[in-house]
Amino acid sequence: MHKIFYPTLLLLLLGGTSFAQTVTMRAAPQDDAPTISRHIYGHFAEHLGRCIYGGFYVGDTSNIPNREGVRLDVVEALRDLKIPNLRWPGGCFADTYHWKDGIGPKEDRPSILNVWWGNVKEDNSFGTNEFLNMCELLDTEPYLSANVGSGTPQEFADWIKYTNHPAGTSPMPSLRAEYGREEPWKVKYWGIGNEAWGCGGNMRPEYYADLYRRFATYASDWNNTDGIYKIASGASGGDYNWTKVLMENIPKNLIDAIALHHYSVIDWGNKGSAKEFTEDQYFATMAEALKMEEFVAKHVAIMDEFDPEKKVDLFVDEWGGWYDVEPGTNEGFLYQQNTMRDAMIAGTTLNIFNNHADRVKMANLAQAVNVLQAVILTEGEKMLLTPTYHVMKMYAVHHDATLIPLEFESPTYTHDGESLPAISASASRDSSGNVHISLVNIDASKAHTVELDVAALNLGSLTGEILTSAALQDHNTFERPDHVKTAPFTGATLQNGKISLELAPFTLVVLKAGE
Repeated sequence: MHKIFYPTLLLLLLGGTSFAQTVTMRAAPQDDAPTISRHIYGHFAEHLGRCIYGGFYVGDTSNIPNREGVRLDVVEALRDLKIPNLRWPGGCFADTYHWKDGIGPKEDRPSILNVWWGNVKEDNSFGTNEFLNMCELLDTEPYLSANVGSGTPQEFADWIKYTNHPAGTSPMPSLRAEYGREEPWKVKYWGIGNEAWGCGGNMRPEYYADLYRRFATYASDWNNTDGIYKIASGASGGDYNWTKVLMENIPKNLIDAIALHHYSVIDWGNKGSAKEFTEDQYFATMAEALKMEEFVAKHVAIMDEFDPEKKVDLFVDEWGGWYDVEPGTNEGFLYQQNTMRDAMIAGTTLNIFNNHADRVKMANLAQAVNVLQAVILTEGEKMLLTPTYHVMKMYAVHHDATLIPLEFESPTYTHDGESLPAISASASRDSSGNVHISLVNIDASKAHTVELDVAALNLGSLTGEILTSAALQDHNTFERPDHVKTAPFTGATLQNGKISLELAPFTLVVLKAGE
């Protein structure tokens, strides 16, 4: 049995044995439990493949219904998802992007070559004004990733003035007004570089820490009256030295968050098909996804050493599954299908973030449309919602809710002599007093029974929603857009203060228990 400890609410998981296992169970709401920030459910849009062009943006002459070139079906779907933030313009693209190329009359904007993703022409028709206006349409917070790799502190400071300062106060906001926007957008979240250890400059952490300090110094005034929230380019996976160097060398008045990136990749040289995979590949993918628990815990421990008051947040601003592109598509466009395997990645990863809500305050699934583990796929006028979209929508009940910590012993998912915890879970109480519990069984073949003692919560009603399918490889297509979708779940019972249910293989359930 794998033991996972999140103290307070205990679960009894019965599976894989012929006898009942007894676990002492109690439910006692924790007074100092953290709030699960809605920003954990953030998204990412890079100038990559068909994420921006053909995904979000089709141009104002398109026959696809749009507003100022932004396709309205995508806007509606993401508004339904209640996305809290959207990160842009990269990714690797960010450190070759010069924001002034993307403002002003479109016929005057210079084009560039996107050397990172397919060597295609970038005409800069979608720039700062288009993105920030789109964020207003989406009712979401923008998160801008600034160019440190090939940019300057002046360019960074000018961008902040262009987006945030009142018209007439300096040349940049006056330029914004000239280009049709009088009022500032007041962008709060600013990433200072991206993957500085790799495509952002192949820097050493010591060098980046000094460079970060320089850029952050010019982000605002002495008192940060602009309210800029500064995010450092953080580590990849288990590079704990990167976090240590940054936490040790960047003054806390210059940093608000540090990033972390991790993709559930089996082999970077042979990532495998997104939809035609074996159980061997599924198991290996889930092993990589579950490493997020270790990575978050160990990076947080380092942050706690240098910041015991938890003033600096952890942002996992790139995560998700990454496979070979769909046959016949541009390798540099990273277009892949999205199956029940991706739903398992999403459910378990979001549970990890929820359970570390004291330090994890933002995360960004990569990416929103047509790239990597997208929630939306488009093809011309067609649009579909992926299994990952449905997971994110089911989990929206946790936005800004109070964490109910969990303690339980998980049965194992065993394959070819190796084992993983089969069950993942997180729980919260919203402002209306409703308790929501998200449960995932990643086991490819075995169901598990779950019992939860919730007597101390005084719950009087129970409903549920389920995402499941016949095969792990099941996915939605433009011919069958609703092949994988959610349904009401009536398999849970609440009696004598205990909730009981059976979780089928590769199934995700979210329960709502009212007072």
